[in-house]
Amino acid sequence: MTKKSLVWIREDLRIKDNPALSYATNNHEIVSAFYIYNSDLFDGKREAQKWWLYKSLESLKNQLLDYKINLEIISGNEINQLKKIKKEQDLSIYWNKVYEPDQAKLEKEFIDYLEKEKINYKFFKGNILIEFQEVKKDDGTPFKVFTPFWKNAEQRYLNKTPTKPLNVKKLKKIEKVFKKTISTKDILPIKNWYKKFENYWIPSESEALKSSKEFIKNKISQYGDTRDFPNIEGTSKISPYLKHGQIGVETLWRFCDEIKSKGKGYRKYVNELGWREFSHSLINNFPEMLVGNLRKEFDNFPWIVNKKYLYAWKKGLTGYPIVDAGMRELYETGWMHNRVRMIVASFLVKHLRINWKDGEKHFRNCLVDFNEANNVAQWQWVAGSGADAAPYFRIFNPILQGEKFDKNGEYTTKWVPELTNYPKEYLHKPWELEEEEQNKIKIIIGKDYPKPIVNHESARNSALEAFKSLKK
Repeated sequence: MTKKSLVWIREDLRIKDNPALSYATNNHEIVSAFYIYNSDLFDGKREAQKWWLYKSLESLKNQLLDYKINLEIISGNEINQLKKIKKEQDLSIYWNKVYEPDQAKLEKEFIDYLEKEKINYKFFKGNILIEFQEVKKDDGTPFKVFTPFWKNAEQRYLNKTPTKPLNVKKLKKIEKVFKKTISTKDILPIKNWYKKFENYWIPSESEALKSSKEFIKNKISQYGDTRDFPNIEGTSKISPYLKHGQIGVETLWRFCDEIKSKGKGYRKYVNELGWREFSHSLINNFPEMLVGNLRKEFDNFPWIVNKKYLYAWKKGLTGYPIVDAGMRELYETGWMHNRVRMIVASFLVKHLRINWKDGEKHFRNCLVDFNEANNVAQWQWVAGSGADAAPYFRIFNPILQGEKFDKNGEYTTKWVPELTNYPKEYLHKPWELEEEEQNKIKIIIGKDYPKPIVNHESARNSALEAFKSLKK
């Protein structure tokens, strides 16, 4: 057993089933962990995740102390900080991979440096079920459609018995490595809008495991029937923990595999894990979609620049209750129900004809579960400009979507309380209630709640005309 090692922590803020941490503690007497906080990646871009990261690092730091492992947080450009690591006798460095093109580039540069300096290193599979390079068509090209991708992935990996849990060994000696570190509190946003998040989330590994087990035990069997209804706690809400690696997807897969009755709910949920795998495959095989349309014909789409409309959408003031409910839920909780994410995204890119990039940017900044692969892939799916995309002419009707998935308005009125006493038959189209009736219940559309910023039918027709222009 060699003496000393460093573990580079990124999107693996956990102890259980952490390959790099497990390997380090089982092969070294002294293990130190470090996290590099690059403010350039968060400031004005991922503000909600600053709060989650602060809470998560604080929790992990305390956990690791029980194992005699010091977690040090350093600030700055990642590669600059990594290159400050100097060769010492018997020093080894370990990390788990992150599947984003910029992180892969960073890892390559770091490896080049380590090999030049003759520093021992080893990296491990990251928080993914199967590496994107392993899933290809028969001709060696990557998939652009989800169903054949996932069928291929399942055949290659998922039908195998899940791997056994990895253990982390408790050590005897703790050591500080870096001279200049920062406090976890230094990560928090200056604006304290995140304060309400604490009413909804506990960012920790223990909570991730607890929530996952509870979902698998009590909810997954009904998942196929309940996941589309935002008034029901039918989804897992594990996505923020999965994003930050507070639970490994291997662990989650193991929990799923232990279910004796693998019915509709199980199938639907596993497919959601599959979509996450597919999204990571897409951005690595087609990194151009991170900055533009995968379908290049959409480069000529006549998007509209309208700051007034964009502001109303962000603030939940569009006049369409289900849309406004979703946007307000996002701002208060850092999360939004998946069905509602599709509704609000469709409204932005089709009713308002605002570029999906503006929506993707807003979600990136406000979501605690922001995942670059999922976020870009889902926005382009809705816009019709990505892989396996919904056709652009599939335009969600926000009135019908509200009536179908929140018939009694429990979700809508929770986030749009000014409509609490509104007649249920008019809740998702409040402007249709006679003015006299509005006066009776003292909720005046245009005063107490906004009028629709666009007419559904007119907006739909304009969107379809815009789409036709691509074919000319």
